Amino acid sequence: MALDSQPVNSLGFAKPPADTRVVVAMSGGVDSSAVAAELASQGYDVVGITLQLYDHGAALAKKGACCAGRDIHDARRVAESMGFPHYVLDYENKFRESVIDEFADSYLAGATPVPCIRCNERVKFRDLLETARDLDADCMATGHYIQRKDGLRGPELHRAVDEVRDQSYFLFSTTAEQLSYLRFPLGHLKTKADTRALAAKHGLGVSDKPDSQDICFVPNGDYASVIEKLRPGAADPGEIIHADGRVLGTHSGVIHYTVGQRRGLGIGGLSEPLYVVKLDVEDRRVVVGPKEMLSTRIVPVREINWLGDEPFTSRREWNLSVKVRSTRPPREAIVRPVSGTEAEVELFVPEEGVSPGQACVFYAPEGSRVFGGGWIHRG
Repeated sequence: MALDSQPVNSLGFAKPPADTRVVVAMSGGVDSSAVAAELASQGYDVVGITLQLYDHGAALAKKGACCAGRDIHDARRVAESMGFPHYVLDYENKFRESVIDEFADSYLAGATPVPCIRCNERVKFRDLLETARDLDADCMATGHYIQRKDGLRGPELHRAVDEVRDQSYFLFSTTAEQLSYLRFPLGHLKTKADTRALAAKHGLGVSDKPDSQDICFVPNGDYASVIEKLRPGAADPGEIIHADGRVLGTHSGVIHYTVGQRRGLGIGGLSEPLYVVKLDVEDRRVVVGPKEMLSTRIVPVREINWLGDEPFTSRREWNLSVKVRSTRPPREAIVRPVSGTEAEVELFVPEEGVSPGQACVFYAPEGSRVFGGGWIHRG
């Protein structure tokens, strides 16, 4: 081997791990802890960073969320046990301005927002990534279940091997430039048990820590109580009306309802099952109707982040698979560009409960590649 021929390390750099600095975004959970510990054990120059995203006092009393006070403590313990530096950055103001305020406003406008995507887009992969660059890191690694692969025209985004854990829906807005700097060491693992085994191998106390379930600033999934605190007066009462115009009852605030909801409508005694089909925020009305009214074939999408090899507008239409909710599998669709950042998506099979504020994520018809996506709006 020639003297100037240096083998590529596991993060893709032609230099020894000890000369490769990697910032690891550490939430305190088992995923990012396993990533940090494994990279440290391989000899990389690891720097752990945990973000304090919202009120620390409230966080300490809450379980089941990714950024609580206990999680900061857990991340610090992992760093101490593995012998690498760890920093906690106060991002409360950035998080509120970039994520929480929009979440509240979107919800009040009758949308169904996905704040985790905005957090990845505007906080973790923007602000934190810039911090990693300021620390002269060669790359930033996270515990997300997604794959980054080197393609003929640069890095590509691919779904995780573990379909159950795949987080591509929440990372569609990762740009090509960000992708060149990011690393996802867990994307190739087959099961979550493999991640826990990795953490246990390094003697980490978080190896059996439960997964977070809720949005970190929404305790127990109670969106309405959070919105009421952020936007006083948001729970004004109004009417529940049938799509045919009949008044069926009253409600205690539009924020308590989501499109597609069937249970807890407070209008029992009717012969047909009814679903929320529309939220009329301006007139404080919850509109309900039969299930077939939830079916949607044409989905308008904007703020598109395109990760294809050719320009998005280079074709009149793209035959892709799309996801319109995180819990649903990709379905066949035709994506017709309207501009570089807007499109009309036609679903081959109509989907129920397609709601403004959700993401529409694009996938290759076959294989694991992610082609980006955008945000569903009313059109």
